[in-house]
Amino acid sequence: MAEQQKKTQTQEDISTLLKVRREKLQNLQNEGKNPFEITKYDVSIHSQDIKDDYDNLEGKDVSIAGRMMFKRVMGKASFCNIQDLKGNIQSYVSRDDIGEENYKDFKKYDIGDILGIKGFVFKTKTGEISVHAKEVVLLSKSLQILPEKHHGLTDTDIRYRQRYVDLIMNPDVKETFIKRSKVISSIRRYLDNDGFMEVETPMLVNNAGGAAARPFDTHFNALGEDLHLRISLELYLKRLIVGGLEKVYEIGRVFRNEGLDTRHNPEFTLMELYQAYTDYHGMMDLTENLYRHVAREVTGSEILKYGEHTIDLSKPFERITMLDAVKKYSGVDFNQINSVEEAKKAADEHHIQYEERHGKGDILNFFFEEYVEDHLIQPTFVMDHPIEISPLTKKKPDNPDYVERFEFFINGWEMANAYSELNDPIDQRERFEAQEAAFAAGNEEANHTDEDFLNALSIGMPPTGGIGFGIDRMVMIMTNSPAIRDVLLFPTMKTIEK
Repeated sequence: MAEQQKKTQTQEDISTLLKVRREKLQNLQNEGKNPFEITKYDVSIHSQDIKDDYDNLEGKDVSIAGRMMFKRVMGKASFCNIQDLKGNIQSYVSRDDIGEENYKDFKKYDIGDILGIKGFVFKTKTGEISVHAKEVVLLSKSLQILPEKHHGLTDTDIRYRQRYVDLIMNPDVKETFIKRSKVISSIRRYLDNDGFMEVETPMLVNNAGGAAARPFDTHFNALGEDLHLRISLELYLKRLIVGGLEKVYEIGRVFRNEGLDTRHNPEFTLMELYQAYTDYHGMMDLTENLYRHVAREVTGSEILKYGEHTIDLSKPFERITMLDAVKKYSGVDFNQINSVEEAKKAADEHHIQYEERHGKGDILNFFFEEYVEDHLIQPTFVMDHPIEISPLTKKKPDNPDYVERFEFFINGWEMANAYSELNDPIDQRERFEAQEAAFAAGNEEANHTDEDFLNALSIGMPPTGGIGFGIDRMVMIMTNSPAIRDVLLFPTMKTIEK
């Protein structure tokens, strides 16, 4: 009961404060000082730049703008703290410098208001670099109340739903998203310098192929057709390889109708690239070089701290086949298993769940997921997957039950998936037919036959290597972020009923 009374009192207090802020805005508007009528403000420098270059800026005029996060009024003079893109800086504001009427207005400004301040750079008696204000302009009135400074914004649900408040209250969050932007820019620089061409392909597609995932469905009224949001970038990019564009990549959103957890969001950012005249070994070399390049540019090191682990990108990445990995960590040698029945028997003995439709390759993959993934902390390429789970990949010439594919792992997570791309249209049609049969047997994530893609392969696609990178997981590793929602500005959230 006491807790409910306290909550009710807090809500009443907040309601009163919000009413006061609106009254202040109304008074300003009545006086012809409506801040929302201001259309621009000339900013000459940011907070951290002033601090970094103080020796050259001391005594010189600057113009800053940002959100007031602190204010201390002391009679005829006050101090406030302004937060901008690069940090925060103190400003000294006095009645004698900005005028009596302006100072009177300043004293009524609230925490959260956005101010423009012009003045000269100096140090206070305590040695704090500050701006001595000659002019203070209210650029935007905050009508809402920010979380209390010392407790910050810690409720994760509110942080994700109100990212704009999270960015204001938690400087490390802003730094994470600045680094995310740098990661993507670094990837583009590396690929552009390596001769790759960035392209864009459709998000609305007739056939959502290229990955094992359920798509989101929609309807296009103008054509009267059902369409899907893409789950992958693969099939259109490979069409461009057929067309003679030898090195292509795309960074974009894909959509998968799957669950939410610390590593999955239904919409996420994928980078896929395809390179003619190379194979999955070439994709491994590219992956190693790209990861090191991005880590150096974004973090300044090839040694990354993630949780309790230290990830070493400087050493050659381990390369191991899926068969050897399963044997190493489970003790089961699938080279000695010659039938589906033997595979299912091994699964029963190790309490591995499967369905009647699953084959030997599917069960090998279940063993891998159960026994191996969690051990792959350091950068590792897991190679040569079973053909049953790789419908778009070239067979290994010496062992056609397996394909030239690898998955790249860090911290026990799949970070990338790559192939020597299947370019045989006859084989590809047979793989699609097997996928259609799997769909009919209950696999909702199976691919469907794409006749136009088959036509493209029939025209002729050169030997090609391709890879897909999960950008969000890469950012998680580069920023030591525990959940994918921490690196998505606006993660998918269940709607709150009002």
